[in-house]
Amino acid sequence: MDDTVSPRKAAIVAQAFRSGSLGGPHDIAGFVDLDAVKASVADLKASFPPFFTHAFACKAGSLVGVLRVVRAAGMACEVASPGELRQAQEAGFAPSAIVYDSPAKTRAEIRTALDLGMVLNIDNFQELARVDEAVQRSPASGVVGIRVNPQVGVGAIAAMSTATLTSKFGIGLDDDGNRQRIVEAYRARPWLTCVHVHVGSQGCPLELIAAGVGKAVALAQEINATLGSRQVTTVDIGGGLPVNFTDDAVRPGFADYAAALRAAAPALFTGEFKVISEFGRSVLAKNGFIVARVEYTKTMGGKAIAITHAGAQVATRTVFMPDLWPIRVSALGPDGVAKTGPRVEQDVAGPCCFAGDIVAAGRALPLLEPDDHVLLHDTGAYYFSTPFVYNSLPRIAVWGVVGSGQGMSFALLRAEETLDEVVAASAPRPLRAPPASAA
Repeated sequence: MDDTVSPRKAAIVAQAFRSGSLGGPHDIAGFVDLDAVKASVADLKASFPPFFTHAFACKAGSLVGVLRVVRAAGMACEVASPGELRQAQEAGFAPSAIVYDSPAKTRAEIRTALDLGMVLNIDNFQELARVDEAVQRSPASGVVGIRVNPQVGVGAIAAMSTATLTSKFGIGLDDDGNRQRIVEAYRARPWLTCVHVHVGSQGCPLELIAAGVGKAVALAQEINATLGSRQVTTVDIGGGLPVNFTDDAVRPGFADYAAALRAAAPALFTGEFKVISEFGRSVLAKNGFIVARVEYTKTMGGKAIAITHAGAQVATRTVFMPDLWPIRVSALGPDGVAKTGPRVEQDVAGPCCFAGDIVAAGRALPLLEPDDHVLLHDTGAYYFSTPFVYNSLPRIAVWGVVGSGQGMSFALLRAEETLDEVVAASAPRPLRAPPASAA
């Protein structure tokens, strides 16, 4: 894996030390290059026709400051929980620019989505019955669709593949009788105007993703043909662009995915349907990184080990599934400058109190020493929005970066969690009095 530190990252790290965002009491911090995020969004929009609406998958970067940036860059927002919805609202997304996805929506969540006019994607037939109840009381004011599982197979990471034969998501399109049940559901409900699909992202080849989208588009066309009217006007194709974690190259790109979709589902590009996408990781991953201080080093059984402040609390997937989620690690000196010298195989470990808290095992790097730093590349997506609170470790500070040279500036996207806040989050609160019973 290429551990070269790009000039842009080197400049950000240098400024972080000068400004005090790193060094001193700050053992670890995250950085999001907001200029690069804007460039990624611009590349996404340029790769597809203008009638595509691109919704940012909130779970990939659920920091209000990040959401504000992607909103200003022209994206909508996909959310999958009440918490993400509140974050999207705080970031300024209009209800009509919010897509509500979740396999476990409560009746209250359904009612909120319908009342506010969001795009609502229904996960299963039981949820459809709940939506029926809600619509009978008050008509839907937004786009409502059904999520189908095209059952096209599994990618390299089973846990990230949502279109397997037995996935928990959506309605299995090829299961006995389901296709006809879906068509009849649309026939009986003129307010169903969207078909939704999401095949997966990391570990899924473009051809697999595009094949799943193609089956959803064919279903939308079949519904309209069967009903003799253009009832389905929107196709939500979900996310689905894997990220290269081996070097700085962006591959595959959004244009590559667009080409695969044109081959598998050409109707998406004719204007026959409004199209919604839900990209997350591919917008953020390569635009963020983490820097952490090395606290101690040791040799055990002939193996060099560096104990750093970056472990499972920030790199949860990498620690628990290192073969599926490896990340690049670079060695920096106490001043943040990339180290040189002979490379030594060493484990880069974290601060969590369990043996498997290893970010990189047997990685050949210039020998790390106490007060050096490590840079974890490509951590802009998920690594900041899904902290693991093992050992009650505080959430790390995350800084947004704009500008370059003398004009480079930092904006705090999330403050470092204080110990008082750690305690407050785990301390009991006074119980609320139960509501008074009706007279």
